[in-house]
Amino acid sequence: MGMGKMMKQVQKMQANIAKLQEELEERIVDIAAGGGAIEVKANGKQEILEIKIDPEVVDPEDVEMLEDLVLAAVNEALREAQEMVSKEMSKITGGMKIPGLF
Repeated sequence: MGMGKMMKQVQKMQANIAKLQEELEERIVDIAAGGGAIEVKANGKQEILEIKIDPEVVDPEDVEMLEDLVLAAVNEALREAQEMVSKEMSKITGGMKIPGLF
């Protein structure tokens, strides 16, 4: 493969990655924990956008349980968002890992 052709492919990949990064900001994962008592939404930038807590699970006598549910939901939302990003990136890069992208 010639150097010029390879450079064009790299430029095309860079453009596709930039476009995907913009799209992933808009894509949302929605996770529920505790049978739906806690809901967390995250985007493809691994930013937590929203946390909803069912008032029924707010028990002043058991704050630790609520903390555990929120933590579990947030961690799962971030895992799902990262998985979504990895899946979409591998479509562009052919599975090649590019350090510093995500």
